[in-house]
Amino acid sequence: MMSDYTEITNSDISIPHNNSVKKENAISLIKYSVVGIVFGIVFVKAEIISWFRIQEMFKLQSFHMYGVIGTAVVVGALSIAVIKKFKIKTLQREAIVITNKPFTKGNIYGGLLFGLGWAMTGACPGPLFAQIGAGIGSISIVIASALVGTWTYGYFKEKLPH
Repeated sequence: MMSDYTEITNSDISIPHNNSVKKENAISLIKYSVVGIVFGIVFVKAEIISWFRIQEMFKLQSFHMYGVIGTAVVVGALSIAVIKKFKIKTLQREAIVITNKPFTKGNIYGGLLFGLGWAMTGACPGPLFAQIGAGIGSISIVIASALVGTWTYGYFKEKLPH
């Protein structure tokens, strides 16, 4: 339903925002949990959570992570193309709205911070919880830092370049 969407404007950026508030039933939450657990197992088995694999990538010593990332980019691009071409809807029968986003210098700053944090910690945000599940307890410091960073961004958002 397009009536569920409002426009949020921030200077010259217009972002659709879904205002619908739907409670998920227990079955849906179980399905999401199962998908998340399977996704985490795939991360562990593919060694995506390995600090050593991530360091190999940043030192240009191994193709493994580049292959994983490249595969994800191709699958994502094909998925978006299929969603747009066939006008696929969500499981709740809502339209999927994909908007073009402007490129700004904030993307460069954010990408540099993201890459620096990734290289320093050996952890991308995707597999953080898989790392906890694999017993890498020290990653809780990275999770706490990610939460502090997210809060900090939210606090200073209006003052940052967009």
